[in-house]
Amino acid sequence: MLLQLHVKNFALIDEAEVDFKKGLNILTGETGAGKSVLLGSVNLALGSKADKSMIRHGAEYALVELVFQLENEQQRRAVLDMDLPLEEGDILILQRKIMESRSVNKVCGETVSAAQLKELAPILLDVYGQHDYQSLLQPKKHLAILDSFGGDEVGACLKDYRKAYDKYISFKYQLEAPELSESERERELSFARFEADEIAAAKLVDGELEDLEKLLKRMESAEKLTKSVSGALFLLNHADHSCVSSLEHSIRELRGSAQDDESVEDFTSRLDRFDIELTDLIAEMESFLEEISFDEREYSSVRERVDLINHLQMKYGKNIQEVLLYEEKKRERIAFLENLSEEKEKLEKDFEAARDEVSHIAGILRELRKTEASKLEKEIMDALEDLNFLQAKFEIAFTELNEPGINGADGVSFLISTNPGEPLKPLAQVASGGELSRIMLAVKTISARRDEINTLIFDEIDSGISGKTAWKVAEKLASLAREHQVISITHLPQIAAMADTHFNIIKEEKNGKSETSIVPLDENGTLEELARLLGGGIRSDAAMDNAKELREQAKKHKMDN
Repeated sequence: MLLQLHVKNFALIDEAEVDFKKGLNILTGETGAGKSVLLGSVNLALGSKADKSMIRHGAEYALVELVFQLENEQQRRAVLDMDLPLEEGDILILQRKIMESRSVNKVCGETVSAAQLKELAPILLDVYGQHDYQSLLQPKKHLAILDSFGGDEVGACLKDYRKAYDKYISFKYQLEAPELSESERERELSFARFEADEIAAAKLVDGELEDLEKLLKRMESAEKLTKSVSGALFLLNHADHSCVSSLEHSIRELRGSAQDDESVEDFTSRLDRFDIELTDLIAEMESFLEEISFDEREYSSVRERVDLINHLQMKYGKNIQEVLLYEEKKRERIAFLENLSEEKEKLEKDFEAARDEVSHIAGILRELRKTEASKLEKEIMDALEDLNFLQAKFEIAFTELNEPGINGADGVSFLISTNPGEPLKPLAQVASGGELSRIMLAVKTISARRDEINTLIFDEIDSGISGKTAWKVAEKLASLAREHQVISITHLPQIAAMADTHFNIIKEEKNGKSETSIVPLDENGTLEELARLLGGGIRSDAAMDNAKELREQAKKHKMDN
């Protein structure tokens, strides 16, 4: 459920915060007050394209924040599967900040990409605007709606079909590849053998490059250490006037007169200790040199091996595993080229088997779809009747495609007749804008019972309708809102009267700038707004009486149902 929308410096909005509730949330306002801006801010937070023109004039950035509470395990699992965090109580906070040169997107404080926000969107809510109603005119959408209605059984069959279809397409592409001439076959075969043999001759072992590079680093360090420690030893013990000889000479000089003065005796004792310490240190340094002895031949051998592996990786893959996989594929290609006629015969058999499997599963899928289509037809007819299509007819027509596709071998089209005596025709030839919005509402009412999305947003659901039809749409939205959170932007009093929670969108001039604000309405506020809608913008006593009557009628309907 969408708990809160917070918008700052977005288009006409200076700053606004809306606390949405369960049930039917209605937003009304004068034409041009900024209702579309509100929907745009929601879409922006859910990953739609960001543009610096969205930033309110004079501001440094625009900010949109949505706060959701996940109410079912499927939503929670989907979010966690995306490796995204959740706040305590399964609260999910989306934040999008638009600046002149970039945008910053966050989920519960963790930076994410706009693509991840887009992936989140269908998990959290459905947004229906004029573009979505128009999508009903596209037959390819009809198949998706039917498959969604079909649930797990159709979904599982479609998954099996797509696996078979992938194999079928792979074999088809191989068969359709241009045939090689004998000279081309020999040329490719020779080059493939050269590459495979070059890799095989190296006798690569996965992971060996890392070990060799560590050894090489040790050996290169050993060379440097050997030079520095050997040089120090030479100065300490072997050079003319070395430390050792100078120390021994000093001790001999002092020892002859040590008995004549206590201070000289102390000097001698201390130099003796230095002599012992220096002797021990030289012994340790010599031992260290023996342990890190540097073998030039071994170093050259390791260096050559590392260079060979790097050379092969530059040619055949970014690591040894990929190089070995490249060799494996080349061996397969060699076998294929060496036995081209037999391989082609086998490929043709594999293709035939894959085509038969695709055809078989497509047939099963078609029967499942037809079963679900008959159920969907009845449910849509019932829903359309509720929406004042009193004598409409609705049918889902099937055609068999000449060539199977990724979604099967079925073409599906929604046909409708909205008046008695008229033949069934595709939606695109019959439905007006107002009819399309009602048909979409009928479809969504049915699918909402099956999906796990709790929040539905409708914009322009009232397009092209009035009177009794508007009241029927209001009743359907109220029915949908009993099990879902519904947010509807409307200009019709019949729909607004059904509000469980009502917000008014107001545009005012402040400090020489147009500013949009969103105000929650109490019962009196709702009645005044209904009176404005009923009176064409004028709140007369008659309009107020009509508003009270309409509101009572809406309350009674909700109570009775």
